[in-house]
Amino acid sequence: MSKSAEPSRKEMKQPDQFQAVAGEAASWLTGHRRTAVIAGAVLAVVLVAVVAVSTYRERRSAGAAALLSEVYRNAGGEISTVPLPGVPGPFFPSDAARQRAVAQAADKLLAAYPGTSQAALAALAKGDAHLRLGEFDAAQAAYQLYLSTANRNDSFRFSALEGLALVAEGKGDTAGALAGWARFGAEVPAQSDRADLERARLLAASGKVEEARTLLVSFSDAHKGSMLTGEAAERLAKLGK
Repeated sequence: MSKSAEPSRKEMKQPDQFQAVAGEAASWLTGHRRTAVIAGAVLAVVLVAVVAVSTYRERRSAGAAALLSEVYRNAGGEISTVPLPGVPGPFFPSDAARQRAVAQAADKLLAAYPGTSQAALAALAKGDAHLRLGEFDAAQAAYQLYLSTANRNDSFRFSALEGLALVAEGKGDTAGALAGWARFGAEVPAQSDRADLERARLLAASGKVEEARTLLVSFSDAHKGSMLTGEAAERLAKLGK
């Protein structure tokens, strides 16, 4: 250690920085005892509130998760009029009964825990159930609810967009279905090839064969490396020249 870096006898007698700060704090508390007591009380209230909110959120999340499990359990239920050995169930006499059970369980979750991520997933399952039941208006409302509440980057977003396109087609709204698949392709670029195939199918079915052909002719260039290129070529061949 250099001579200049050695502490002087005077410096060694002086309190270190921690002692100085501690001493100042003690002096302040002595002179502001009432303020300190009030500040401590406020801090205690804040801590209690934080713990209460955290506990509420945990319980809310657990309750929503339990109801979401019921939704998925119903969706995976077996179609059988009698219990099957070694199969946990639940069992439903028909697919329609199963889909209604899914929608009812989803409604329960949506009513009890609106605005949660579990509620968004329940809305998606509800949309799928109504779509399978041919209840297109209810399916559309459920899909739109999911899209309005779920995170824009949610990995299941593609399913709701697909559902809306299928709902429009089910209602006989070809223009709406085409718009739905166009939106699907724009918002889910990884599946834009499939979106174009669906658009070509709808265009051909509605008599717009030339538009369908144009879409299929450019398919391989628009979607290089797509595994659906072969299917697009087959559909183009079926349209003829």
